[in-house]
Amino acid sequence: MNSQLDKIKLSNAQIAWRAAQDIEDGAYVNLGIGFPEMLAKFKPEGREVVYQTENGILGFGGVPAAGEEDWDLINAGKKAIKLKPGAAFFHHADSFAMIRGGHLDLAVLGAFQVAENGDLANWSTGKGAIPAVGGAMDLVHGAKRVAVVTDHVTKDGAPKLMRQCTMPLTGLQCITTVYTSLAVFDIIDKRFVLREKLASISLDELQAVTEAEILAGSNVGDLVVPSL
Repeated sequence: MNSQLDKIKLSNAQIAWRAAQDIEDGAYVNLGIGFPEMLAKFKPEGREVVYQTENGILGFGGVPAAGEEDWDLINAGKKAIKLKPGAAFFHHADSFAMIRGGHLDLAVLGAFQVAENGDLANWSTGKGAIPAVGGAMDLVHGAKRVAVVTDHVTKDGAPKLMRQCTMPLTGLQCITTVYTSLAVFDIIDKRFVLREKLASISLDELQAVTEAEILAGSNVGDLVVPSL
């Protein structure tokens, strides 16, 4: 089954594209380090999105061409960025005042595990990992909405959508939506409610790689994304 999933699952770029389509016009958004940063590439045409980075910039977008980077202008993931007109700089403490004060509309993070009640585990004390939860613990409880982008299973084929997280928690009951390589879920009343899934996988096959029970109604849509 896992080899079959590898053939049909979405790429990280396609997951990021799908998640980006749900960002509302005028939203203030923080994108987590790594995979979630890809969402900025796929902002829907005609929508204005203001990106915030926790190291103290509001209003950036785009990646400078190779050789044109200004390494005084980086995001929290230490990647070079370009500023948009009206961008602002501020102290790290002010950045977290924004986050903790509820001024962000959306935070998008990666995940090791998400529980059906919305608990998130996205840090690890394992070999090679940064042994600290970092600013994610502020983001998951400061942003008005928190979404996850992730592969549906681990590299070893273990489920990531759990009844209960078994890894160190980042936040409790904080996730509202999960975009995976196979499906889109909303967490409602402590259940994974299926919104969309790939047409090439059955509900039974999706449940087989999901530890938590999936709640699927009659209006589940097809997960359709462009080739990227």
